[in-house]
Amino acid sequence: MSFLVNTLIVLATVAAMEGVAWVSHKYVMHGWGWGWHRSHHEPRHGLFEKNDLYALVFAMLAIVLIALGTAGAWPLQWIGAGMTLYGFLYFLAHDGLVHRRWPLRYVPRSGYLKRLYQAHRMHHAVDGREGCVSFGFLYAPSVKALRAELRRLHGGPLSPRSGSTGSLDAD
Repeated sequence: MSFLVNTLIVLATVAAMEGVAWVSHKYVMHGWGWGWHRSHHEPRHGLFEKNDLYALVFAMLAIVLIALGTAGAWPLQWIGAGMTLYGFLYFLAHDGLVHRRWPLRYVPRSGYLKRLYQAHRMHHAVDGREGCVSFGFLYAPSVKALRAELRRLHGGPLSPRSGSTGSLDAD
């Protein structure tokens, strides 16, 4: 029974982390934490960017929770494990698939991964921190809804930021 409960805690934490990430991305990273996050919206020079400090903060929190949990504060280790799993999925989808920060050269042509890819590209279609859409990392609203929101906020046709390929209006 405890394996099932612990697994459910990990999975619930992964799901909850998408909400935490959305709120953090919209209100912290695009708010008072823009000083770190700005580097993610500018061309990257080198292997790391200042925005990577956010990953370190979340990783340290997960490590502390795992340590407290293994010291007897159940279920904190499983919450920390869920945060770690979310971070790994973020690393695959966001850093690998969308931003190609490691040698994955796959561009999805259909399905959920294409939607996630396009949604994050639309997030980066806006220069600066204001007027962005799609703040989640593993969940993406429909491309149609995001296009409408960008048009409402900015008017006119969409175009990708420099250094990217393709039109954001293309399906």
